[in-house]
Amino acid sequence: MRGRLGRVVWGLAVCLLLALPLRGAGGVTIRVASPMTPPEWALLERELFRANTAACEEFFAKYFDDNGYLECVARWGGDDGPDDAIENCNDWPHLHALGAPDKVLQMYKKAWEGHLRQFTEARTKQVPLAVDGMYYKEFPVMFDWQHNAEGLSVFNLQGLSDPGDVKYGHRVRRFAGFYMNEDPGAPNYDPEQKIIRSLFNGSRGPLLRKATARDWAGDPIEVESRFKLGHGERSYDEMLAHFQEYTDIVGDHPLNLLATSLALNAYMLTHEEKYQRWLLEYVDAWAGRMEANGGVIPSNIGLDGRIGGASDGKWYGGTYGWAFTVRVPQTGLMDHRNRVHWSFVGFMNAYLLTGNDRYLDLWRKQADVINAMGKTVEGKLLTPRMYGDDGWYAFEPGPYRFNALEIYYLSMKPADRAATAGDPWLKYLDGGDSGYPVRALRGDLARIRQRVEGMRLDSTSPDTRLADDPMEYNPASVTALIQLMQGGLHITRRGSALHCRLRYFDPIARRAGVPEDVAALVEAMTGDSVTLTLVNTSQVAARTLVVQAGAYAEHQFLSVSEPGDTETPIKDSQFTVRLAPGGGTRLKIAMNRFVNRPTLLAPWDRP
Repeated sequence: MRGRLGRVVWGLAVCLLLALPLRGAGGVTIRVASPMTPPEWALLERELFRANTAACEEFFAKYFDDNGYLECVARWGGDDGPDDAIENCNDWPHLHALGAPDKVLQMYKKAWEGHLRQFTEARTKQVPLAVDGMYYKEFPVMFDWQHNAEGLSVFNLQGLSDPGDVKYGHRVRRFAGFYMNEDPGAPNYDPEQKIIRSLFNGSRGPLLRKATARDWAGDPIEVESRFKLGHGERSYDEMLAHFQEYTDIVGDHPLNLLATSLALNAYMLTHEEKYQRWLLEYVDAWAGRMEANGGVIPSNIGLDGRIGGASDGKWYGGTYGWAFTVRVPQTGLMDHRNRVHWSFVGFMNAYLLTGNDRYLDLWRKQADVINAMGKTVEGKLLTPRMYGDDGWYAFEPGPYRFNALEIYYLSMKPADRAATAGDPWLKYLDGGDSGYPVRALRGDLARIRQRVEGMRLDSTSPDTRLADDPMEYNPASVTALIQLMQGGLHITRRGSALHCRLRYFDPIARRAGVPEDVAALVEAMTGDSVTLTLVNTSQVAARTLVVQAGAYAEHQFLSVSEPGDTETPIKDSQFTVRLAPGGGTRLKIAMNRFVNRPTLLAPWDRP
């Protein structure tokens, strides 16, 4: 009798514990008992997690060795270099942080550690920059931020899943320090002029001379009958010719704004004010240059701080600048390679920290300036993409809309919505296309199948494979999941932070992402609300999750309403949802955006 009574008491105690909110997991608890037959989108989401994980495991087994080294010819350069090696795991951090198994986290961390060793050991023979290693202090010795950012896309998102990793913490601080003059061997930043002193910069500091084609192309290499180069070059001579005009790199360039993601991560991990202070100081300096340059961001700042100071006074000068049109060696055709619009990531970082509309308005005004230069030809509007000695050129159909989606996403202002006309995801969020979720999820499943098929047909061997070759087979397909589960933007190849309306955590497993069997659908968004459907596809097991406001708790929930229920106050950056077996509900969530200090800490680790 005593044993039976004890079991009853124990059972009651367990039930009481389950009925209580999880300590530190997120304030208010919403219990969902109403049944919901899993919709098609929910089953597709869960299948997408399974397919992504299986495909990534097969990809990793084929292209990485037991040490995490990419099985390829390790080279330096803009054609194919260290950044490309880890880009083969792009979107794997997104995938795990959404809820994929821990195996995904383990694989991309192993690839990250392996590629650091691989390219620290790799050395050039004829390129002075990397004769002692392509990486130094686990960071590129000196290269441009189109490539640096690509190589840091995986690292910059590791904090979404594993901010407590000790090595990650050391690197976050060290990498940011390279741009705050905390390392005497890397004097990249001039605090008086508020410039990063060269387009080429890194752990060994800035390159303060003209770059050579070999600095960009790397050591001589056999090409014909061995490698297939991404830019189409057929010989090493054509590789050199590709970069022969990439010489003007001295002085600051908008691409260097991508370095601010390092300071952002350091701030979100440590909350040391110096990181936020440096980030805003640097972005504000560029904001001032835009205002001083008639509303257009200049593409060269001299070492003296003057606009165009290293390009004969031409604000549009410099490699990857407004006038950077070069000849393609294998075709003889001219190609426009203006990369200034990538720099908007730096302004997004500043907006994430402050919510200050000035960081968006500068880019609205730049678009206005460029669109004012448009002309109508045969009834069609053409607007320029480039600016040179003779003024605006390289006219293309339609208005200038670079970064329009990002601007609207951050502002949610109706006036910004007009510049994003035709975006199918936004049309769905506006209530205009209810079939979008299923189509998008099925599209990503098809993409995985196509990537795996290509991978299985890839017959290259490690000695005929360059670091960027496997990228076309990287199966991780997360765009639909980011949009539909998180109400988020999928920004690729720019080393960006994650921008999303919602994130999820599993308080039982103590990890990022939705628990097993849970599916989520963001059905609508406005500037101060989001409509979310949650469903537990398991018919036998209950699931518990924490819903967080923003990627980094930068937003604040005000209240949550369920159909037919009264409004539940939240007034926090997270709340807990307990889904009964087969349970589901639609939540209307009121919120304020960009009002909290962003953090990488999980809900249970925050004060």
